[in-house]
Amino acid sequence: PLLSPSPPAFNLSQEGLVPSRRLGNVRGAAGPPSPPGRRARPPAPGAGRLSGAAREELRRRLLGLIEGHRVVIFSKTYCPHSTRVKELFSSLGVDCNILELDQVDEGASVQEALSEITSQRTVPSVFVNRVHVGGCDHTFQAHQSGLLQQLLQQDPAYDYDLIVIGGGSGGLSCAQEAAVLGRKVMVLDFVVPSPRGTAWGLGGTCVNVGCIPKKLMHQAALLGQALTDSRKFGWEYSQQVRHSWATMTEAIQSHIGSLSWSHRLALREKAVTYVNSYGEFVEHHKVKATNEKGQEALYTAAKFVIATGERPRYLGIPGDREYCVTSDDLFSLPYCPGETLVVGASYVALECAGFLAGLGLEVTVMVRSVLLRGFDQEMAEKVGASMQQLGVRFLRKFVPVEVQQLERGLPGRLKVVAKSTEGTETIEGIYNTVLLAIGRDSCTKKLGLEKIGVNVSEKTGKIPVNDEEQTSVPYVYAVGDVLEGKPQLTPVAVQAGKLLARRLFGGRSEKCDYVNVPTVVFTPLEYGCCGYSEEKAGEVYQAENLNVYHTLFWPLEWTVAGRDNNTCYAKIICNKLDNDRVIGFHVLGPNAGEITQGFAAAMKCGLTKQLLDDTIGIHPTCGEVFTTLEITKASGLDITQKGC
Repeated sequence: PLLSPSPPAFNLSQEGLVPSRRLGNVRGAAGPPSPPGRRARPPAPGAGRLSGAAREELRRRLLGLIEGHRVVIFSKTYCPHSTRVKELFSSLGVDCNILELDQVDEGASVQEALSEITSQRTVPSVFVNRVHVGGCDHTFQAHQSGLLQQLLQQDPAYDYDLIVIGGGSGGLSCAQEAAVLGRKVMVLDFVVPSPRGTAWGLGGTCVNVGCIPKKLMHQAALLGQALTDSRKFGWEYSQQVRHSWATMTEAIQSHIGSLSWSHRLALREKAVTYVNSYGEFVEHHKVKATNEKGQEALYTAAKFVIATGERPRYLGIPGDREYCVTSDDLFSLPYCPGETLVVGASYVALECAGFLAGLGLEVTVMVRSVLLRGFDQEMAEKVGASMQQLGVRFLRKFVPVEVQQLERGLPGRLKVVAKSTEGTETIEGIYNTVLLAIGRDSCTKKLGLEKIGVNVSEKTGKIPVNDEEQTSVPYVYAVGDVLEGKPQLTPVAVQAGKLLARRLFGGRSEKCDYVNVPTVVFTPLEYGCCGYSEEKAGEVYQAENLNVYHTLFWPLEWTVAGRDNNTCYAKIICNKLDNDRVIGFHVLGPNAGEITQGFAAAMKCGLTKQLLDDTIGIHPTCGEVFTTLEITKASGLDITQKGC
C-alpha cells in the first residue's frame, strides 16, 4: 500500500477544509484513483474558471490549510512523483495532510491558485511548517542536504502553545490542565455588559449568573418552606418572619466574588496568563485582544479553544431590552423584583419562577408552547402542577408583543401586552418585573471565526465539532455550550475541557462521553433525570419494547408537615430487548439532584431492573423507592399512595 496507515486526506469544500479519515475519501471523488502512469479524466468544462471573489476565497482557504498544518502535500493519486514524496514522509514517520487534486471537484482551480502562490504548476507541491519546499526533486534534495529535517524540527514562533477564548468552567478547566502539563497558556475573557449594564468577573455563567446563585436562591426558598413545616414539628415562634432580598443577594454576591477570585488565583498558581480582554481572530493563529478601554494587543498560539458560552436571548419586541431583565441581571438585582412575569418555559424560567414564588412573590409564567422542551413531558407537566400548588400562575399559549413602562422605580411598574399563539386574543397584565428566559444564543458571531474558516451553524450559531472537539480548522477546538448537539451543562464542559487538554498535550486518548449525562431542574420540587425521556425512548426502541415502571411516593418529611402524598413521582424506562437495562431515570421530589447523581453512576455500569430489585434500599429515604418499583404503566394499576 502507498501509506499504511493512511494519513488524513483533506476535503476542500466551500465551508472550509474538513478532515477526511481515509486517503481519497473526499467529496467529488469520481471512483477509484487512476493507476500510476495513467492520466485521470479531464475536469468538466468550465472547471477552474472562478470569479475574482471565488478565486480569492479559494486562495484564502489554501493559505489556511498551509498555515494550519505541519506538512501539506498537494498531490494526484496517479502521479508517480507524488507517490515518491508520500513514501519519503512515511519512511520518516511524519504525518502528512494530503489533498489529492484529482479527487476533488475544484482540483483544477486549486492547482491554478497554487501556481499563483508558488510559481510551480506541477504536483507534488510540498509545504513544511509554512515553507514551500517545492516538487519531488526539490523535496529529495532538501532531504539529502538536511534542510528538510531542519524544517520539520522547527516550530513556528508562537507566543503561546494554547490560547483559550472564554473564562467559563470549560475554558478554565482546559487552560489549567494544559498548564499542569507544562504548556504556555493564555486565557482571554471579557464579559460584554447586558442591556441593563450587568457584568461580572472570571468564571463564566455558572459561577456568576447561573448554577451557583440559582442553587443558593433555590435554597433560600426551601428554607422558607421549612419554616412553614417547622410549626408542625413543634417549633414555636411569634415574630413575623420576613425575607430580605438585599441581605440574600449581598451574601450570594459575596460568595460569587470569592469564587471568581479563587479562579484568578488558580490561574496565577499554574502560570496561566489571564487577560481581561475580548478575543477575536484576525488571521490564522493570531487573535486581537481588546480591553474595556479599547486598547488592543495581538497574540499568537499554536492551538486555540473556543469556550465563549451563551447569553440570554431577547424577544425582539418593543420595550424588551429597555425594561426587561434576564438571568444575567436577576441574581445581582439591587432591589426585590416584586410581582414578576417570567416569559418562557425553559429550565431557567421555571427555576427562577420557583424560587421567586418560594420567597413570597407573586409570579406568573407565560408559556408559548410546552414546559421544559426536550425533557420528559410527563415529568415536565408534573413539575408545572407542583409549582401551581405553590401559587405560581401559568398563562399557556401566549407570547408578549410589547412591554411598556408605566412607572419608573425600583422595581417600577410595567404593562405587558401578549397575543395568543392559537388565535387573535390579546391580553394585558401589570407587573413590577418582567424576566425573559426564552433561550440562549451562542457567543460566536464576533469572534472572527469566518476569517480563518471555522464552520458555524447558520441556524443555531453553534460550532460543529468531531468526537475530539475539533472544529473544521484543525488547530481550533471548542468546548461547552457553543458546541452543536451537545448537553449544555457545566460538568460536561469541565470534563470535555480537561480531557481535551490531556489529548492535546498529555499523550492521552480519553474522549468526553456525552451519553447518559445526568441533570436536575432546581424547581421548588426538584426534577432529576438521566438517559432517555419516555418519548425519545419510544422513538429509538419502539414503545412495545419498553417496560416503564413508576410510582408516586410520599417523603417521610412531608407526612408530619401535612404536605400532599401524591405529588412526588419516580419512573424508570427499561429496554426489554437488553435484559431490562435502565435507559431512562426520572425522579420528582426533594433532593432529586442528590438521588440522580448516584443512579447515574449505576447507569454507566449497565444498571438493569433486576440489579435495582437486588439492591437493598436505605430506609427511610426517597431514593429507596427505586429498589421497590413493581407497577408498570402497561399494567394500568393504581400508583397513588394511601399511607406512609
